[in-house]
Amino acid sequence: MAAASTAPLVANHHGHHPGFSGISGLVAGLTMLVGRAEVGRLAAGLTAVTDQDRVVDVGCGPGAAAREAARRGAQVTGVDPASVMLDLARRFTHGVRISWQEGAAEALPLGDGSATVLWSIATVHHWRDLDAGLAEARRVLAPGGRLLAIERRTRAGARGLASHGWTDEQAALFAGACRAAGFSDPRVTIDRRGRRTMLVVQAIRT
Repeated sequence: MAAASTAPLVANHHGHHPGFSGISGLVAGLTMLVGRAEVGRLAAGLTAVTDQDRVVDVGCGPGAAAREAARRGAQVTGVDPASVMLDLARRFTHGVRISWQEGAAEALPLGDGSATVLWSIATVHHWRDLDAGLAEARRVLAPGGRLLAIERRTRAGARGLASHGWTDEQAALFAGACRAAGFSDPRVTIDRRGRRTMLVVQAIRT
């Protein structure tokens, strides 16, 4: 029997993903509308978002977490490389103002120091270049800004959709990469909500 393959021990082990487009991208985006509001509330709570914040949601998808931040009064920019995701985000956004921008973690369409909070939910494992993404996050965040990444907790050796997320080791690697990129106090915590277990990394822009 062949040994089970394991995900590469890097935090962006699905960086080769071709991205979302067309009908398959639309279907993926619609599935992301289910259950994401709860994770958005988790993100906004962990970063203590208020009406004084400027929030950037990197890899915003159809926008559930961005809408939660906007409902709390924050100025919000949702960034995603997939136009199909941004189209869905616009279609499902009502009653709040959010700027939706096409872009990637490695090339954010935002000015230096323009954000107080930057988060990436279930997307860091898709970043093509982890170092470039963290450099951009540090550039866009003002000093003292809060960085947050949330990923589904997975197990070593998982395949297919079950591998989309982080093992504990990959979360620790991302925290280490945050420190190397100039963020302070990177820490990993575990959040359990019903049947879902998520790995959370938080750090501060120095």
